[in-house]
Amino acid sequence: MSNEQSVMVYIQQDSGKLAEVSLELVSKARDLADKLGVGVSAALFGEKVSQEVPLLASLGTDTVYLYEEPKLKHYTPVPYTKLMTQVIADYKPQIVLYGATTTGRDLAPRVASYLKVGLTADCTDLQIGDHSQGGTEYKNILYQIRPAFGGNIIATIVCPEKKPQMSTVREGVMRMNTPDSNRKANIVKVPGADLDFPSEIIDRVLEEKTVNLKGANIIVSGGFGVGTKENFRLIRELAETIGAEVGASRAAVDAGFVAKDHQVGQTGTTVRPKLYIACGISGAIQHRAGMDGSARIIAINTDPEAPIFSIAQYGIVGDLFEVIPRMIKAYKARV
Repeated sequence: MSNEQSVMVYIQQDSGKLAEVSLELVSKARDLADKLGVGVSAALFGEKVSQEVPLLASLGTDTVYLYEEPKLKHYTPVPYTKLMTQVIADYKPQIVLYGATTTGRDLAPRVASYLKVGLTADCTDLQIGDHSQGGTEYKNILYQIRPAFGGNIIATIVCPEKKPQMSTVREGVMRMNTPDSNRKANIVKVPGADLDFPSEIIDRVLEEKTVNLKGANIIVSGGFGVGTKENFRLIRELAETIGAEVGASRAAVDAGFVAKDHQVGQTGTTVRPKLYIACGISGAIQHRAGMDGSARIIAINTDPEAPIFSIAQYGIVGDLFEVIPRMIKAYKARV
């Protein structure tokens, strides 16, 4: 496949460790590229990162544009922006994807400004389709789908007139392909760039996340129906009893019941646990979009018409303050 017109992914790394969102985006890029009949490319910069090429290949990458330099061990804006704009200018991808991380949200706008192209931030879905505008028909362009107006609507955005079409994509919303070790990728070493390093990292302070919703096998989430911050302790108690992470709807977070790190949904974290227990959550579309990929869903709500029941395998119509204590007691009796 030609390197030009590819679907390109910026591969975020730190100290040689690839960001999981970049691997998710390679998998999505493979899907988009197959629909377009083009290849998947990856832009990989860092110190001693060539060892990660087989992983990128196994997920669907055809070509890796590689630049290795010890000073690129950690992200700094100026040299990374110059390298990324150079790679895009030289190899002309039609789509470029970045993770919507602090790094991606810093780099992508810089590149878009330099190239004078559009950029859609915080996408939750990407599709290929056609678009008509001003009497002109655009074929096979990127539909960039994201929540808008505080998550109250889902907007589809297109940037048809200039290439590349660029998006940042939220972590966890794209499924990662099963690696295929038989796949190989062509390595293209990016020609030496005259890089500037006007800033230097003197020290780094890293803080481990206390909430890992993406990696949880079981999540117990509370919604506005929990009532108060004090009542939310019941959600925590159930989660602790069954070895689950604590999640929450946006309404519960906005009400101050729990920190935003626990928020599940389009404006929070997208999760796919083996078991998701929704307590006092009505099931607005924004919340369902962030958890409807769960293998099993149990919903507890006093309203039998609550939308959450439409996607739950098991529904309990009842007061969560009566149901949850019984669940805890039943679980403890079995163990």
